[in-house]
Amino acid sequence: MSGTGYQTLLECRRRSRALRAHRFTIDQIAVVLALDHDVSPLKLYRYASGLTATQVVTAFNDLDPSGAATLRESRLYDYEAWPAGGRRPSTWALTLLAQIYGTHPTRLEPW
Repeated sequence: MSGTGYQTLLECRRRSRALRAHRFTIDQIAVVLALDHDVSPLKLYRYASGLTATQVVTAFNDLDPSGAATLRESRLYDYEAWPAGGRRPSTWALTLLAQIYGTHPTRLEPW
């Protein structure tokens, strides 16, 4: 993870913890973070959850009931670049990512 990206994640983790202490939901935290970070909803929810890409990939692959999931960090980054670039995640992928982030799959689509 690049230094700037990692610093952004750490700052978002700090803000997310503070907002959760005030009983903000993950959806509300993502909206607050969107005020300062012009990134896709998928990345905002990862930031709001305070998770690294590695942690998301591990959780995603563990959640697949068939055990056939093989999400890689590069694909997650590709998903996070959507819709400006990158690939749109499948409905199934959005559903698993929503479980990880504690939200509804429609929240992970562009606003």
